[in-house]
Amino acid sequence: MSNIALLGTQWGDEGKGKIIDLLTPYFDIVARWQGGHNAGHTVNIKGKEIILHLVPSGILCEDKKCVIGNGLVIDPEALLREIRYLEELGYNVRKNLLISDRAHLIFPHHRRCEDFTEGLRGKKKIDTTSRGIGPAYESKYAREGLRVIDLMNPAVLREKIHSLSDMVNRRFLEPCGLKPLDREALLVQYAAYGDDLREFIVDTSLFLNQEMDKGKSILFEGAQGTQLDIDHGTYPYVTSSSAVVGGACTGLGIGPTRIDGVLGVSKAYTTRVGAGPFPTELSDRNSASILERGHEYGATTGRERRCGWLDMVVLKYACRINHIDSLALTKLDVLDTFEDISICIGYCYKNSVIRDFPAESWILEACTPQYTTVKGWKADTSSLKEFTDLPEKAKDYIKKIEDLVETEVGLISTGAERDQTIIRKDSRLSRWTA
Repeated sequence: MSNIALLGTQWGDEGKGKIIDLLTPYFDIVARWQGGHNAGHTVNIKGKEIILHLVPSGILCEDKKCVIGNGLVIDPEALLREIRYLEELGYNVRKNLLISDRAHLIFPHHRRCEDFTEGLRGKKKIDTTSRGIGPAYESKYAREGLRVIDLMNPAVLREKIHSLSDMVNRRFLEPCGLKPLDREALLVQYAAYGDDLREFIVDTSLFLNQEMDKGKSILFEGAQGTQLDIDHGTYPYVTSSSAVVGGACTGLGIGPTRIDGVLGVSKAYTTRVGAGPFPTELSDRNSASILERGHEYGATTGRERRCGWLDMVVLKYACRINHIDSLALTKLDVLDTFEDISICIGYCYKNSVIRDFPAESWILEACTPQYTTVKGWKADTSSLKEFTDLPEKAKDYIKKIEDLVETEVGLISTGAERDQTIIRKDSRLSRWTA
């Protein structure tokens, strides 16, 4: 069996939750490698919408082990709330969920810090979810963070929380005129979290490698998307972790040769939540139509997503740096009503055309997209199960995408439900799930 990494190719919100849920039956384990509860994966099962933030989407499949890797930052309160939510829906979380002992913890001051610094940025704010994700990663890389394993030792937890509270109060909260942390209250709170989470906590790197040695197959789950990656995204309008495929290795403690293939998820158009450059963003009736037909509202924040045509410069870039083997194209049905559909094939900047994604955010903000236009298919695709049943113009659109990125489209999602999906029989993805 194959071990496959699944990730977003745009600015997140590509529909990864549905694809993970759909593919989980073909794997033994689903393991997430980065991010926090700022990410939201939405899955629709028989008309019921289930939104996950930290727990891998594979938890919705019975008897599949799910791993929260060391590359995540965890708000224990948010995680426990999500576990209770899933249990109320009837899912056996306690039997199937494992949490890395090396994952870092989010504390209340991380949220306060994020709110405060976002306010200082004014018009240049990053527009984060203010859930403390970025500051928690800052603590991690400053070597000041607390990890999940610290919750397991009362003496260690006391010493570290006292030290952390004193440092945060002196360095940040008191100079900014903010209420200092109550270290004793914080100790009681996090000790209780440790008691509640103890049964889930293991060395997940050891577990994953042992299971692969036994021949078990793993679906590695990425959150957010390539353009939100801390190194390769539209910096500084990015998340604080490695959303590209390389992050699977560091975020789960596996070697790169363990990954047999990479599946990239892309919408049939492009969306983005929050601030930052977005070359193909629309502000006309086409944008409004995509917004409403695609129900483009953030799973975590409820904010309207910015909408635009499919950007092949972005998609080619994602295929290159992740070495994507196959693409899952989601929400094709959202384009069913369009007479004409535009595809961005380059950026016009000053007197030149840019074909490769630039590092400079100020160039992206000044670019205008260079489009090619294809005819829409003007037909309902939402009930179709076979690629051969798609309208010819829809097939032409998919072929155009494949030609431009030089990567196959192995899966086409034509609706929110599991069965509104086409897996092409001649694709790499089909072989991975055989």
